[in-house]
Amino acid sequence: MALRILFPDARFENEPDIERAVAGADAELMIHDGKSAEEIPDAVWASADAIMFYNTVLATDAVAARAGRCRIVVRCGVGYDKIDVQAFGRRGIPVCNTPDYGTTDVADMALAMLLAFARGVVGYNEALRQDPVGNWHWNRAVPGVRRLRGATLGVVGLGRIGTAAALRGRAFGMDVAFYDPHLPNGTELALGFRRYRSLDELLATSDAVTVHCPLTEETRGLIGEAAIAAMQPGALLINTARGPICDLRAIEKALRQGKLAGVGLDVLPVEPPQADDPLIAAWRRDEPWIRGRLILAPHAAFYSADAFADMRRLSMETAMRYLRDGVLQNCVNLPWLKRNG
Repeated sequence: MALRILFPDARFENEPDIERAVAGADAELMIHDGKSAEEIPDAVWASADAIMFYNTVLATDAVAARAGRCRIVVRCGVGYDKIDVQAFGRRGIPVCNTPDYGTTDVADMALAMLLAFARGVVGYNEALRQDPVGNWHWNRAVPGVRRLRGATLGVVGLGRIGTAAALRGRAFGMDVAFYDPHLPNGTELALGFRRYRSLDELLATSDAVTVHCPLTEETRGLIGEAAIAAMQPGALLINTARGPICDLRAIEKALRQGKLAGVGLDVLPVEPPQADDPLIAAWRRDEPWIRGRLILAPHAAFYSADAFADMRRLSMETAMRYLRDGVLQNCVNLPWLKRNG
């Protein structure tokens, strides 16, 4: 019987040529572009040997219960906060992600946002758009402009992407520090970065902070009023990880009061954003206090044509290696698999 691979919320364009090349001619690809699990018939869920989730359909306990034949779930991407990994683990189904496709792209975006503020790219551009003659001054006051060499880059979460961003910061002559309570002792010695054991200590000493931790119950709302209060006045904040890690109300207050000089957000708690959110609304109106101090991107840090092709190929390889060879890689629910034998 042919292997059946289900894509409930496929987001690739055109034909699944990359997926077919990896899966082989004897595999059947079931392609859907659903917005919810209910759009997929029960018979389709029940017939799938592997389920490949993008980031739209929620993989709930109810979905796990419907996937009676499923042997592996793969998240076509890094974050798996929309997958109930415990529910699949209880049923003996491994959940794997694809952590190695866009590491450099996300790190590049974080540094691009940092550089845009540090060199005044956004502020100068906005000022000249308002008045290209009257604002033609090299010494025009732009809040984020500063020298990066010698400044401290604080990295929250030193995983693959956090490490890549840290190395880029060091290449610009920055002093790199990090906070990550889950890394073993000695990581700081291997990489030559300064380590802090508390988030507040890191924030208090950083000229710029870039967030690269996963979204968990521990990190949800991590960068809120208390964390921002611990930051240096005039610091820069970049988030290319997950939106709910940062509290938009706290960010709006900090920007309005001048506590933060600039904020770059590739991710938001609600995507697309709510138009009536105070921060988003002020940014759209181009109010003077926020002008040139907020950069938004549409959850696109991961994206390049090369990265997207890598994601498609690597996620399929993860599924097929397990289905055909029993080789499990990048499993994110191993504790629950072990707990249930």
